[in-house]
Amino acid sequence: MHPVILQSAELIVLGLFAGAVGALTGIGGGLIITPVLTLVFGVPIHQAIGTSLCCVIATSSGAAASYVEHHLSNIRLGMTLELATTIGAVSGALVAGILQREALAILFAVLLTYAGGAMVRRSFGAETSDPDGVASYTVRRLPWGLLGSGVAGIVSGMLGVGGGVIKVPLMYLTMGIPFKVATATSNFMIGVTAAASAFIYYSRGDVRLLVTAPTAIGVFVGASLGTHLMRRAPSRWLALLFSSIVFYFAVMMTVKALQGGFAR
Repeated sequence: MHPVILQSAELIVLGLFAGAVGALTGIGGGLIITPVLTLVFGVPIHQAIGTSLCCVIATSSGAAASYVEHHLSNIRLGMTLELATTIGAVSGALVAGILQREALAILFAVLLTYAGGAMVRRSFGAETSDPDGVASYTVRRLPWGLLGSGVAGIVSGMLGVGGGVIKVPLMYLTMGIPFKVATATSNFMIGVTAAASAFIYYSRGDVRLLVTAPTAIGVFVGASLGTHLMRRAPSRWLALLFSSIVFYFAVMMTVKALQGGFAR
Protein backbone atom coordinates (compact mmCIF):
# COMPACT_ATOMS: atom_id res chain seq x y z
CA MET A 1 0.00 0.00 0.00
CA HIS A 2 1.22 3.48 -0.85
CA PRO A 3 2.64 5.28 2.24
CA VAL A 4 0.34 8.28 1.75
CA ILE A 5 -2.75 6.05 1.57
CA LEU A 6 -1.62 4.09 4.63
CA GLN A 7 -1.00 7.27 6.61
CA SER A 8 -4.39 8.66 5.57
CA ALA A 9 -6.10 5.47 6.75
CA GLU A 10 -4.29 5.70 10.10
CA LEU A 11 -5.30 9.34 10.46
CA ILE A 12 -8.94 8.50 9.75
CA VAL A 13 -8.86 5.85 12.50
CA LEU A 14 -7.28 8.39 14.86
CA GLY A 15 -10.00 10.88 13.97
CA LEU A 16 -12.76 8.31 14.52
CA PHE A 17 -11.55 7.59 18.04
CA ALA A 18 -10.88 11.22 18.96
CA GLY A 19 -14.20 12.41 17.52
CA ALA A 20 -16.20 9.78 19.38
CA VAL A 21 -14.49 10.52 22.70
CA GLY A 22 -14.84 14.26 22.12
CA ALA A 23 -18.57 14.01 21.42
CA LEU A 24 -19.14 11.73 24.41
CA THR A 25 -17.30 13.91 26.92
CA GLY A 26 -17.50 17.46 25.52
CA ILE A 27 -13.73 18.07 25.50
CA GLY A 28 -13.21 17.95 21.74
CA GLY A 29 -10.61 15.67 20.22
CA GLY A 30 -7.58 17.91 20.62
CA LEU A 31 -6.47 16.27 23.86
CA ILE A 32 -5.94 13.07 21.86
CA ILE A 33 -5.05 14.36 18.40
CA THR A 34 -2.27 16.81 19.27
CA PRO A 35 0.00 14.42 21.23
CA VAL A 36 -0.59 11.51 18.82
CA LEU A 37 0.26 13.61 15.76
CA THR A 38 3.37 14.93 17.47
CA LEU A 39 4.66 11.72 19.09
CA VAL A 40 3.51 9.06 16.60
CA PHE A 41 3.34 10.81 13.23
CA GLY A 42 6.19 13.27 13.83
CA VAL A 43 4.13 16.35 12.95
CA PRO A 44 5.63 19.62 14.28
CA ILE A 45 3.73 20.89 17.32
CA HIS A 46 2.38 24.06 15.69
CA GLN A 47 1.03 22.08 12.76
CA ALA A 48 -0.41 19.47 15.12
CA ILE A 49 -2.24 22.20 17.04
CA GLY A 50 -3.52 23.70 13.77
CA THR A 51 -4.85 20.30 12.71
CA SER A 52 -6.31 19.74 16.16
CA LEU A 53 -8.23 23.03 16.05
CA CYS A 54 -9.71 22.15 12.68
CA CYS A 55 -10.72 18.78 14.08
CA VAL A 56 -12.35 20.42 17.10
CA ILE A 57 -14.52 22.33 14.63
CA ALA A 58 -15.34 19.01 12.96
CA THR A 59 -16.22 17.51 16.36
CA SER A 60 -18.51 20.41 17.14
CA SER A 61 -20.08 20.28 13.67
CA GLY A 62 -20.68 16.55 13.89
CA ALA A 63 -22.12 16.67 17.41
CA ALA A 64 -23.67 20.09 18.00
CA ALA A 65 -26.38 19.86 15.34
CA SER A 66 -27.60 16.53 16.71
CA TYR A 67 -27.51 17.76 20.30
CA VAL A 68 -29.45 20.92 19.40
CA GLU A 69 -32.00 18.84 17.49
CA HIS A 70 -32.56 16.64 20.54
CA HIS A 71 -32.72 19.67 22.87
CA LEU A 72 -29.61 18.72 24.82
CA SER A 73 -27.53 21.85 24.20
CA ASN A 74 -28.31 24.97 26.21
CA ILE A 75 -27.35 27.51 23.56
CA ARG A 76 -28.12 30.60 25.66
CA LEU A 77 -25.95 29.36 28.51
CA GLY A 78 -23.23 28.29 26.08
CA MET A 79 -22.96 31.71 24.44
CA THR A 80 -22.95 33.44 27.85
CA LEU A 81 -20.14 31.28 29.20
CA GLU A 82 -18.26 31.48 25.91
CA LEU A 83 -18.06 35.28 26.23
CA ALA A 84 -16.39 34.92 29.63
CA THR A 85 -14.04 32.26 28.25
CA THR A 86 -12.96 34.51 25.39
CA ILE A 87 -12.21 37.39 27.76
CA GLY A 88 -10.26 35.01 29.96
CA ALA A 89 -8.27 33.68 26.99
CA VAL A 90 -7.22 37.20 26.03
CA SER A 91 -6.24 37.89 29.64
CA GLY A 92 -4.27 34.65 29.76
CA ALA A 93 -2.32 35.62 26.67
CA LEU A 94 -1.53 39.03 28.20
CA VAL A 95 -0.25 37.67 31.53
CA ALA A 96 1.47 34.61 30.07
CA GLY A 97 4.86 36.17 30.51
CA ILE A 98 4.26 37.19 34.14
CA LEU A 99 2.87 34.16 35.96
CA GLN A 100 4.79 30.94 36.57
CA ARG A 101 3.19 28.44 34.21
CA GLU A 102 4.56 25.37 35.98
CA ALA A 103 3.00 26.39 39.31
CA LEU A 104 -0.29 27.19 37.59
CA ALA A 105 -0.26 23.81 35.84
CA ILE A 106 0.22 21.92 39.13
CA LEU A 107 -2.58 23.88 40.82
CA PHE A 108 -4.76 23.21 37.81
CA ALA A 109 -3.96 19.49 37.99
CA VAL A 110 -5.01 19.43 41.67
CA LEU A 111 -8.27 21.15 40.74
CA LEU A 112 -8.93 18.64 37.97
CA THR A 113 -8.27 15.72 40.31
CA TYR A 114 -10.73 17.09 42.84
CA ALA A 115 -13.35 17.76 40.13
CA GLY A 116 -12.93 14.27 38.67
CA GLY A 117 -13.41 12.65 42.08
CA ALA A 118 -16.45 14.81 42.83
CA MET A 119 -18.00 13.89 39.48
CA VAL A 120 -17.60 10.18 40.19
CA ARG A 121 -19.17 10.52 43.65
CA ARG A 122 -22.09 12.55 42.38
CA SER A 123 -22.70 10.34 39.33
CA PHE A 124 -22.95 7.14 41.36
CA GLY A 125 -24.98 8.79 44.07
CA ALA A 126 -27.40 11.46 42.98
CA GLU A 127 -28.39 10.32 39.49
CA THR A 128 -29.97 7.00 40.35
CA SER A 129 -33.41 8.57 39.86
CA ASP A 130 -32.46 10.03 36.49
CA PRO A 131 -30.79 7.26 34.48
CA ASP A 132 -30.94 9.26 31.25
CA GLY A 133 -29.38 12.32 32.85
CA VAL A 134 -31.68 14.77 31.01
CA ALA A 135 -34.23 15.64 33.68
CA SER A 136 -35.52 19.21 33.93
CA TYR A 137 -33.07 21.57 35.60
CA THR A 138 -32.53 25.19 36.57
CA VAL A 139 -29.26 27.01 35.93
CA ARG A 140 -27.76 27.95 39.30
CA ARG A 141 -24.83 30.12 40.38
CA LEU A 142 -24.42 31.85 37.01
CA PRO A 143 -21.91 34.39 38.42
CA TRP A 144 -19.72 31.50 39.57
CA GLY A 145 -20.12 29.91 36.15
CA LEU A 146 -18.96 33.10 34.46
CA LEU A 147 -16.00 33.38 36.83
CA GLY A 148 -15.06 29.74 36.27
CA SER A 149 -15.36 30.14 32.49
CA GLY A 150 -13.05 33.14 32.67
CA VAL A 151 -10.53 31.02 34.58
CA ALA A 152 -10.92 28.30 31.93
CA GLY A 153 -10.06 30.85 29.27
CA ILE A 154 -7.00 32.08 31.19
CA VAL A 155 -5.69 28.54 31.69
CA SER A 156 -6.41 27.72 28.06
CA GLY A 157 -4.58 30.82 26.85
CA MET A 158 -1.55 30.19 29.06
CA LEU A 159 -1.17 26.43 28.82
CA GLY A 160 -2.71 25.64 25.44
CA VAL A 161 -5.40 23.32 26.81
CA GLY A 162 -9.05 23.15 25.83
CA GLY A 163 -11.71 24.82 27.94
CA GLY A 164 -14.08 21.85 27.83
CA VAL A 165 -12.06 19.93 30.39
CA ILE A 166 -12.87 22.72 32.87
CA LYS A 167 -16.33 23.84 31.78
CA VAL A 168 -17.98 20.41 31.79
CA PRO A 169 -17.33 19.77 35.52
CA LEU A 170 -18.05 23.47 36.19
CA MET A 171 -21.52 23.22 34.68
CA TYR A 172 -22.16 19.79 36.17
CA LEU A 173 -20.90 20.30 39.73
CA THR A 174 -21.43 24.01 40.32
CA MET A 175 -24.30 25.12 38.09
CA GLY A 176 -26.58 22.08 38.46
CA ILE A 177 -26.56 21.20 34.76
CA PRO A 178 -27.17 17.48 33.95
CA PHE A 179 -24.01 15.82 32.68
CA LYS A 180 -25.34 15.13 29.19
CA VAL A 181 -26.53 18.73 28.82
CA ALA A 182 -23.13 19.98 30.03
CA THR A 183 -21.39 17.76 27.48
CA ALA A 184 -23.65 18.87 24.65
CA THR A 185 -23.29 22.56 25.55
CA SER A 186 -19.51 22.20 25.76
CA ASN A 187 -19.44 20.67 22.27
CA PHE A 188 -21.31 23.72 21.01
CA MET A 189 -18.88 26.13 22.71
CA ILE A 190 -15.61 24.52 21.66
CA GLY A 191 -16.49 24.89 17.99
CA VAL A 192 -16.98 28.64 18.39
CA THR A 193 -13.65 29.00 20.19
CA ALA A 194 -11.67 26.84 17.80
CA ALA A 195 -12.95 28.55 14.64
CA ALA A 196 -11.17 31.84 15.36
CA SER A 197 -7.92 30.15 16.43
CA ALA A 198 -7.91 27.77 13.47
CA PHE A 199 -8.06 30.69 11.02
CA ILE A 200 -4.92 32.17 12.59
CA TYR A 201 -3.04 28.87 12.27
CA TYR A 202 -4.24 28.47 8.68
CA SER A 203 -3.05 31.96 7.78
CA ARG A 204 0.39 31.05 9.17
CA GLY A 205 0.56 27.91 7.03
CA ASP A 206 0.32 25.57 10.02
CA VAL A 207 -2.59 23.54 8.63
CA ARG A 208 -1.33 20.73 6.36
CA LEU A 209 -4.07 19.47 4.08
CA LEU A 210 -2.74 15.91 3.78
CA VAL A 211 -2.77 15.57 7.56
CA THR A 212 -5.82 17.65 8.44
CA ALA A 213 -8.28 16.39 5.81
CA PRO A 214 -8.28 12.63 6.66
CA THR A 215 -8.15 13.34 10.40
CA ALA A 216 -11.08 15.77 10.18
CA ILE A 217 -13.10 13.28 8.12
CA GLY A 218 -12.56 10.63 10.78
CA VAL A 219 -13.39 13.10 13.54
CA PHE A 220 -16.66 14.15 11.89
CA VAL A 221 -17.79 10.53 11.49
CA GLY A 222 -16.61 9.61 14.99
CA ALA A 223 -18.41 12.59 16.50
CA SER A 224 -21.63 11.64 14.71
CA LEU A 225 -21.35 8.11 16.10
CA GLY A 226 -20.50 9.49 19.54
CA THR A 227 -23.70 11.54 19.66
CA HIS A 228 -25.80 8.39 19.13
CA LEU A 229 -23.87 6.56 21.84
CA MET A 230 -24.15 9.49 24.24
CA ARG A 231 -27.94 9.68 24.05
CA ARG A 232 -28.20 5.98 24.95
CA ALA A 233 -25.37 5.55 27.46
CA PRO A 234 -26.06 6.06 31.20
CA SER A 235 -24.82 9.44 32.43
CA ARG A 236 -22.86 7.84 35.26
CA TRP A 237 -20.69 5.86 32.83
CA LEU A 238 -20.08 8.92 30.68
CA ALA A 239 -19.05 10.84 33.80
CA LEU A 240 -16.69 7.99 34.71
CA LEU A 241 -15.12 8.14 31.21
CA PHE A 242 -14.73 11.90 31.51
CA SER A 243 -13.20 11.59 34.99
CA SER A 244 -10.69 9.00 33.73
CA ILE A 245 -9.57 11.40 31.01
CA VAL A 246 -9.37 14.23 33.55
CA PHE A 247 -7.20 12.14 35.90
CA TYR A 248 -4.86 11.21 33.05
CA PHE A 249 -4.71 14.83 31.94
CA ALA A 250 -3.90 15.98 35.49
CA VAL A 251 -1.02 13.48 35.76
CA MET A 252 0.41 14.49 32.37
CA MET A 253 0.23 18.19 33.25
CA THR A 254 1.99 17.59 36.56
CA VAL A 255 4.75 15.58 34.91
CA LYS A 256 5.18 18.20 32.20
CA ALA A 257 5.31 20.99 34.79
CA LEU A 258 7.91 19.21 36.93
CA GLN A 259 10.03 18.68 33.83
CA GLY A 260 9.76 22.34 32.91
CA GLY A 261 7.85 21.55 29.74
CA PHE A 262 5.82 24.77 29.56
CA ALA A 263 8.25 26.88 27.60
CA ARG A 264 7.67 30.62 27.65
